[in-house]
Amino acid sequence: MKGKLLEIWKRRARHLKTEIDAIYLAYKDPRVPWYAKLLIACVIGYALSPIDLIPDFIPVIGYLDDLILVPLGIALALKMIPPAVLAECREKARTDTTRRKRTNWIAATLILFIWVLLALFAIFLIARIIQ
Repeated sequence: MKGKLLEIWKRRARHLKTEIDAIYLAYKDPRVPWYAKLLIACVIGYALSPIDLIPDFIPVIGYLDDLILVPLGIALALKMIPPAVLAECREKARTDTTRRKRTNWIAATLILFIWVLLALFAIFLIARIIQ
């Protein structure tokens, strides 16, 4: 029973990884509408961001945002991508395993920069309210 449950979770994790790769490939495709690309960028940025809406160290609810928001964002993004493009991207994601090894430091830097700007904006607003 325990081994079967573990195998189910592993299979789901592999499927999710393939879906994320397919979404990333769809993001780069010119046939995908701009609003879908915007959502994809937000979902991937949030998923990769070291900062969460609810910090992970808070017991139980700390992981709820990761367990709810990210899969919902992925599901919504999948619905916005045209079916033909999504089928091509899924196939490419399943067959191209070398692409997964790359690290995109530019995206990581951009995400960190956005979070720093948001933090500075929040500090600015709090400072104005206090005065």
